[in-house]
Amino acid sequence: MKPYRSTLFVPGNRAAWMEKAVTYGADCLILDLEDSVPDQEKVAARPLVKAAIVSLKARGQAVNVRVNPFATGLTLDDLEGILCPELDGVALPKVETVADMRELDALLTHLEKRMGISPGTIETPLGCETAAAMRNIYEIATSCPRVKRVSLSAGPGGDAARAIGYIWSKEGMETLYLRSRTVLDCRAAGIRYPTVSSWWNIKDLEGLEKDARWNRQLGFRGQTVMHPSHVPIVNRVFTPSAEEIAYYEGLIQAMEEARKRGIAAVTYKGDMVDEAMAKTAHEMLALARSA
Repeated sequence: MKPYRSTLFVPGNRAAWMEKAVTYGADCLILDLEDSVPDQEKVAARPLVKAAIVSLKARGQAVNVRVNPFATGLTLDDLEGILCPELDGVALPKVETVADMRELDALLTHLEKRMGISPGTIETPLGCETAAAMRNIYEIATSCPRVKRVSLSAGPGGDAARAIGYIWSKEGMETLYLRSRTVLDCRAAGIRYPTVSSWWNIKDLEGLEKDARWNRQLGFRGQTVMHPSHVPIVNRVFTPSAEEIAYYEGLIQAMEEARKRGIAAVTYKGDMVDEAMAKTAHEMLALARSA
């Protein structure tokens, strides 16, 4: 399963923007039918999004679509309008419980069968933007097989800030618990590549890089960004560097040589390393290859 180092939202009513978005280098694009599309344009946006999915996928781009939440009454029409074999995933806003995700699963299964798509093909990544969603990550991820990715919202002034009541800062300490808890629940549920949306300032690229590095230190494997200029920075931060790769390769080699001598642990670069650290090295090298 390929990690998404960078995920970029693109308004679903802007055909030219969706076509151009493939050039930005984001690992995944989310074509949006919800917040970025005015109510009067939502119906007309569906065929634009479907055409863009087919075109982008032909160019090797991973594509998800964010549909409108159940409360709007638009979800089923959105799904019928955009579903196709090229679609990677459907993001449903305001999911809070296992029941919400299972309802989406039932709709997708019905439509997949009707359209000749193998049931279960389309993923349903979990976006956590409410208190209930953040509280129920483990339960939702372990109960719904389509949930293979989880993304936490931890930015300023949006649904998550309102739901939790935090006051956002560049340092991000007000959401440290939320970020750490998300990574823990994801890992416990077998979600290997959790992501986060936590930086929306378009011009402060230095601040973005600091935020992304902190997110990676906490265990996230990617970040949702709000502007194309953010993509290369986030991609770089979440890709193991040449120095890291050399370190992990050397560690594995040191452990292999130790095993030949019948030794279970060895000093490497001044640290004591053992089989557990070799497993981590293999995981990080696999991440680098995927990226």
